Amino acid sequence: MFTGIIQALGRIVAIEERGGDRRLTVDTGKLSLANLKPGDSIAVSGVCLTAVALDAQGFSADLSRETLSRTTLGTAQRGDWVNLELALLPTTRLGGHLVSGHVDGVGRIVERWDEARSVRFTIEVPPPLTRYIAEKGSICVDGVSLTVNGVAGNRFGVNIVPHTLAETTFGAAAVGQRVNLEVDLLARYVERLLLWDRPAAEGSRPGDLL
Repeated sequence: MFTGIIQALGRIVAIEERGGDRRLTVDTGKLSLANLKPGDSIAVSGVCLTAVALDAQGFSADLSRETLSRTTLGTAQRGDWVNLELALLPTTRLGGHLVSGHVDGVGRIVERWDEARSVRFTIEVPPPLTRYIAEKGSICVDGVSLTVNGVAGNRFGVNIVPHTLAETTFGAAAVGQRVNLEVDLLARYVERLLLWDRPAAEGSRPGDLL
């Protein structure tokens, strides 16, 4: 589990093809990995990955076909910046909201404009996700815990303050950029509880539901 409070910016330094999937290597910059060991989790732009190798500069993680197809890491390139957060501990201050690192879909930035010292963004989401997004609710965008300012159709708006602009990839985010989205956990489970007895569509698999 994570909080959506980004601890450092990292940079992808290698992407290796491995038998149909990939291994990603990230330079973690100022983020200390002193307490991280192989097998531990780390969120990379909102995607929970398992560290399989560590060195003084960063870590490597394997990307399954599921991760490649359902997140922006499928089109990531060497040199791309990513948001990093280590998994929370029982003593961690919960400054954002509970985030699992399991991406629900990929959105797209459709507007960016300055408002005083902040920057406002409008993000377009896949239509099936709109039912989970509520005004003043929480959403995780590229690993960043944000408050939804407003919702219109399959678009929602967020406000990024100067600190977040400086400490995350939002500082350089541009119109047209794709972003990882994780909806609020409570919305996801409330729906499942309400619809638990609805039969699945014939031939569907769990990965086909969103």
